[in-house]
Amino acid sequence: MTLIALLWCIAAWLGLSVFAVVVARTAIVGTIVYAACLAIGMLGLSAGLEHLIAATAPAETIILPLGLPWLGANFRLDNLSAFFVLVVDLGAATASLYALGYGRHESEQHRVLPFYPAFLAAMNLVVLADDAFTFLVSWELMSLVSWALVVAHHHDRENIRAGYVYLLMASFGTVALLLAFGLLAGPEGSYAFAELRLHPPSETLAAAVLALTIVGTGSKAGLIPLHVWLPLAHPAAPSHVSALMSGVMTKVAVYAFIRIVFTFLGPPQWWWALPVLIAGAASAVIGVLYALNQSDLKKLLAYSTIDNIGVIFIGLGLALAFQTNALGAAAALAMAAALLHVFNHALFKSLLFFGAGAVLTSTGERNLERLGGLIHTMPVTAFLFLLASMAICALPPLNGFVSEWLTFQAVLISPQLPQWSLRLIVPAVGAMLALAAALTAACFVKAFGFAFLGRPRSDVAKRAVETDTFSLAGMFSLGALCLFIGILPGFVIDRLAPVTQFLLSARLPVQADVPWLSIIPISEGRSSYNGLLVFLFILISSLGAVLVIHTFASRKVRRSAAWDCGFPDPRPVTQYSADSFVQPLRRVYGTLVFLAREKVQMPTPGEMSPARFTVTMQDLAWRLIYSPIVHAVEFSAERLNVLQFMTIRRYLALVFSALIFLLIVLASWT
Repeated sequence: MTLIALLWCIAAWLGLSVFAVVVARTAIVGTIVYAACLAIGMLGLSAGLEHLIAATAPAETIILPLGLPWLGANFRLDNLSAFFVLVVDLGAATASLYALGYGRHESEQHRVLPFYPAFLAAMNLVVLADDAFTFLVSWELMSLVSWALVVAHHHDRENIRAGYVYLLMASFGTVALLLAFGLLAGPEGSYAFAELRLHPPSETLAAAVLALTIVGTGSKAGLIPLHVWLPLAHPAAPSHVSALMSGVMTKVAVYAFIRIVFTFLGPPQWWWALPVLIAGAASAVIGVLYALNQSDLKKLLAYSTIDNIGVIFIGLGLALAFQTNALGAAAALAMAAALLHVFNHALFKSLLFFGAGAVLTSTGERNLERLGGLIHTMPVTAFLFLLASMAICALPPLNGFVSEWLTFQAVLISPQLPQWSLRLIVPAVGAMLALAAALTAACFVKAFGFAFLGRPRSDVAKRAVETDTFSLAGMFSLGALCLFIGILPGFVIDRLAPVTQFLLSARLPVQADVPWLSIIPISEGRSSYNGLLVFLFILISSLGAVLVIHTFASRKVRRSAAWDCGFPDPRPVTQYSADSFVQPLRRVYGTLVFLAREKVQMPTPGEMSPARFTVTMQDLAWRLIYSPIVHAVEFSAERLNVLQFMTIRRYLALVFSALIFLLIVLASWT
């Protein structure tokens, strides 16, 4: 059975963690652990793909004698979990392949290796869990081992702070999910997912569960305003772990949202789509605005994850809106767009973090202001980073374009919705999605341009060398998949049909039957796309232009000074900086979104002090939500601190008073 094979893979990962603990400081242990993780990940990937390809394969279930005594540990492999197993284990395999090279440069390897396989096992356990207890235990295991990976470089105080904030937000999300499952279970305490599917809650309880699920899964996925841990934790972890956290772990949170909302809550109400759409649109725009204003390459990539999670939740919100109005084909389109973007983001965001890790390994720098010119010394990494940047910017013929194009197609169907509030808000969400796409293009022009183009801005950038073969192999595998899905998306969309059929009892038309390998999500008269023709057009036109230039252009070599933007000074400092590049956008959007303030200090004539230009920005979510909570906790802790200095008589009096109070409450209750 496929499910048993996956459980054996999880057991192997956990056993590998124990092995890494025992021999953590051995020189060759890194190669052994990462190679074994690669092999296990490939087995898990094959198992998930096999179940998904066999579209009519029945769901597999198994109960192990673990967990709650009367319940056991329930595991289930259906079409939804098989798809997310595919996402998780593809990320695990490519990250492990990349780590075979990157791990040799890891300074805290003995702090990473014991937790890395456990992290992969925990993500698989969450996806396969079929009861609330097993799910929550697996969810907490995933949070704890990823926290240990975040604080692996514990000598950096910022990493310790990142781990602390991450642990708090993870605990908060777990409490929300615990309450959600408590409401779903009801007074009977039916924690098995099979029981929850058979007995959906009332409308009032369903609304409460929806709110708690958005909070619980949104805090792990990075939805605005629950995102505050993400830009701290993802850059702090080693780069291959950052790729897993940003590209894969956030998708496990998306899985949890889909599992609870689409399978446990029963028929949806039309207004359920509103908070999901609003949260998704806000995350898409604000996330990319945050990313634009970052000079730390890994922090920029972490913030852009918030943007892409927003795109996914827009698709899920549209699926809810269409499902509640019995628009099955439109709901299947929106769900397919969301699921395809889940897969696509796992590919190109992992590739981007791998590229950032290669740059960090070669230069020791993440600051864009100290990079530049790496296209000459790291040409292969530069090409693959450019490929991933084009994919995340949704440029054809790459995979990011397909999923965002499908999302826009779903937005265009919104006039069929009968509710005026949805008919008004969905076009606004579409406009915000378009704005986010444009800002993403500017963001990754900045990321690629200032890291790889121009002149080196530091000595370490001048001395950079290409990364190792294993790291390049992991990056090439993801780049090839980005191109393949962009050129032939119909085959992937057809593999998503069993998932949409399972969730919505609807699916898109079979795309493999469309002539010329085009995709037609609804009808040919409405829209169609052919990635293969676009790719061939770009390839032929590019090669034709090169041929014409080399055939008819003069062969005489002419050399001239490069255009210097009006600054003949050859020093790299005269180039645009990463901050100056985004200054126009910061002035347009930053004043409202970040309360951005620019301050110029000019010395008076005759003074020798330098002029200073400073920019201050604030995270409004932190300022308006989390900072008051921090101050309230500190205030309460200071006031309650007197309790530890009381005498024994006062302690006894306090305990006696509390007992009397509880007895009064109990008497009043009965």
